[in-house]
Amino acid sequence: MKKQILAALLAASSLCLNSSPALAYPSIFPNTGYSWVGDTMPFYDGQQFRIFYLEDLRDGDVGFHPWSLFTTKDFTDYHHDSLVIPYDNTNEFAKDSALGTGSVVQDKDGLYHAFYTGFNWRSMPKENIMHAVSRDLVSWQKLPEDSFHGSKPYIYDDTFRDPNVFYNADYDEYWMLITTRSKKARGVIARYTSKDLKHWEDKGIFFENDMGSDANMECPTLVKYGDYWYLTFSDQWPARVVHYRVAKDSQGPFMKPERDYFDASGFYAGKLAQDKENLYLVGWTPTKADQQDKCPTDWAGNLVAHQLKQREDGTLYPVPVEKVTERLQQEVVLTPLTKNGDVTTAGHDYRFGGQGFANVVMHKMEGIRKITGRFTPDSQQGKFGLMFNVGPNQTGSLNLVFDQKAQQVAFYNTDTTSINKANPELSVPVSLQSGESYDFTLLIDGTVAVLYINDQMALSTRMYGLPEHQWGIFSTGSAVTLTNLRSSTL
Repeated sequence: MKKQILAALLAASSLCLNSSPALAYPSIFPNTGYSWVGDTMPFYDGQQFRIFYLEDLRDGDVGFHPWSLFTTKDFTDYHHDSLVIPYDNTNEFAKDSALGTGSVVQDKDGLYHAFYTGFNWRSMPKENIMHAVSRDLVSWQKLPEDSFHGSKPYIYDDTFRDPNVFYNADYDEYWMLITTRSKKARGVIARYTSKDLKHWEDKGIFFENDMGSDANMECPTLVKYGDYWYLTFSDQWPARVVHYRVAKDSQGPFMKPERDYFDASGFYAGKLAQDKENLYLVGWTPTKADQQDKCPTDWAGNLVAHQLKQREDGTLYPVPVEKVTERLQQEVVLTPLTKNGDVTTAGHDYRFGGQGFANVVMHKMEGIRKITGRFTPDSQQGKFGLMFNVGPNQTGSLNLVFDQKAQQVAFYNTDTTSINKANPELSVPVSLQSGESYDFTLLIDGTVAVLYINDQMALSTRMYGLPEHQWGIFSTGSAVTLTNLRSSTL
């Protein structure tokens, strides 16, 4: 069998001959410039991350979402290999007329295995689990004879996808987690096991939706980090955020943390990956229709990665990827252009008195940026934060807002002076107490901005009006001090 696979791999090298030339460029939230990043499938090869993803070409082809590949060592310099596993556009009845999410695993002999979703809307069942192999993670040979679909007790006609495969050393077998639905028409994660990565045995429902909805739990991952096992999944509706559960054993039982997610719906389909020391969550932030801030979000956008830290009780929280912040060290001097209202400045510090609306406007935003600072509110009144796309009236149309009363940080897609009368587009819960200080880091690359708040939460956003426009800080009725406001770049 191994000789047959090796021969097939040599023949398979032609799969990549028609790909675009590989690209290499600095970015912290990459896409190709001509296509968009959908569900990611990160794999650490021992030296660097191979981040496979569903490439959203938006080219009008009947088929869609081939697997493509980014490679990175530090989440700032990315090498892009275009299409590595294509969909089949030669046969209208092919099981993989479109590709879906999956995962990559290396066997004990060094051969790489990709398990992925094959989708065809013309057939029933519509979704199948499919298999391909590779020696170099770039040239892949499909093994259609290994395909399989769901059976009872799963409702498998439309939902049997997103295989996450890994070797479970605790039980000396390979596990595959699959997003599917039960007889109760409720989202579940099924578990299959194998000794050889070819023959799979259904072990039944592994985890049931515990969120009070019937939503599918997409793109599951299960990894051990430290003394704990972590199960992640993305609820397809209504919240569309990445959740996690914690257990001491890979079979559970799994505990639901009090705060069981990391980011709002501006970050989706995040999957866990780890190198020799650190744990990461890699997903995507969507574009918006017609590249307009007021339009609805699309499917797919830019790759976004969070680093996850572990507390003593096993719970996790997101922080900026440390290798990214280490690269962004070249200071950009922040010189205020204008100052309005009840605010005083002293070097890198700004004091808002809390009387009405006040702001400080900075020069236009350019390039890849890291902005850091520390907010200390004096009371629970009012709101404060960062504003972008500042216009002639010295207010922004895009705002990241700290709200003590609501105990949240939110993104408002409206004028800064109107945030008290509007609903936020995105929000995450954050503890904000008067007299306490809150560090923040904002990472910006093009139209994507990700805010990290005091080792609590992240908030990923899309802002088309952000680049090449002035930005600033503001307070509306909040007595608050902002200290050590800094900006740096690559």
